[in-house]
Amino acid sequence: MSDLSAFLTPLRRVSGVPRYKRGFDTVLVLLGLLAIWPMFLAIALAVRLSSPGPVFFVQSRIGLNGRRFDMVKFRSMYCDAESRRAGLEAQSERAGICFKLRDDPRVTPLGRFLRRSSLDELPQLFNVLTGDMSLVGPRPALPQEVAAYPDEALGRLAALPGITGPWQVAGRADLDFAQMVALDLDYVRAPSLWRDLTILSRTVTVVATGRGAY
Repeated sequence: MSDLSAFLTPLRRVSGVPRYKRGFDTVLVLLGLLAIWPMFLAIALAVRLSSPGPVFFVQSRIGLNGRRFDMVKFRSMYCDAESRRAGLEAQSERAGICFKLRDDPRVTPLGRFLRRSSLDELPQLFNVLTGDMSLVGPRPALPQEVAAYPDEALGRLAALPGITGPWQVAGRADLDFAQMVALDLDYVRAPSLWRDLTILSRTVTVVATGRGAY
């Protein structure tokens, strides 16, 4: 992997964080939290009662310009999930770097529902409020995944990572790594408010169908 800063410099000239992002994200997230807080609390209670362990799962991810941050989700796996990952990686059903397993034995019964409906992602609204994420952008990757990135894929780090993005509305885990990178780089080079609104509206349909979610 080449020097990250040198590789991202030309992409920053055409991407970076658009001026509309912060205000757009903050307003929508605050309105959303006001609307969904009863459901948020109900999910938190269900996670707590469904299996031993914390309500939230906090994981280190790589964000804008390669900066690490703690991404938050509702816990959808058993507490020993991280220690069991290495033994399952050879069974990954997705071509490329990112690990995906449709019938992952580490996922709890409730977690399967939360993942299929994408409700496990709701706590990331707080990541948006802190400025670590945006509503729309490339999904934040794990440090070990970024360490294995080919140079082209590093371009994903030239934009704020998102809760949803072009990869999610195009098929999520049904797409391979190379397809995901191509979609994300296209977004990084040409973000716009209209594009974000379009992706958010398409996300509603994708979540409703559960396409590519596991």
